[in-house]
Amino acid sequence: MFIGEYQHNIDDKGRLAVPSKFRASLAGGAVVTRGLDSCLFLYTKDEWQKLAERLSELPISQASARAFSRLMLAGAMEVDIDKQGRIILPAYLRDYAGVVKEVVVAGLFNRIEIWSQDKWGAYKAETEKESNEIAEHLGNLGI
Repeated sequence: MFIGEYQHNIDDKGRLAVPSKFRASLAGGAVVTRGLDSCLFLYTKDEWQKLAERLSELPISQASARAFSRLMLAGAMEVDIDKQGRIILPAYLRDYAGVVKEVVVAGLFNRIEIWSQDKWGAYKAETEKESNEIAEHLGNLGI
């Protein structure tokens, strides 16, 4: 389980130190891919397998299903944690998320999101403004 928000830096080689609390769960390898809202998603291999199987079952006749599958699957890259607890984020994924130096690593139960610090701050500020509306909507869904 991944929870919490952590501030980290990416070095000149594109390496990101994974928060120490997350490392054991990712020891068997992980997959990083394009996420939503201009961030990256990082999954354990087991969670990635579940998601990839669900995506493969989407109807290829629907344009939105094809587009989402392409976003998630074609952009994916397997990553391993090195001895210092770092992963290498490929340049094309760093570019997609606008990740240059300062990042926020956020645990979201079954995945990790990697954000540029600026984008995370803007996203969080906007979401906090709308928190009452979001809570009301989720209440209508039984949460």
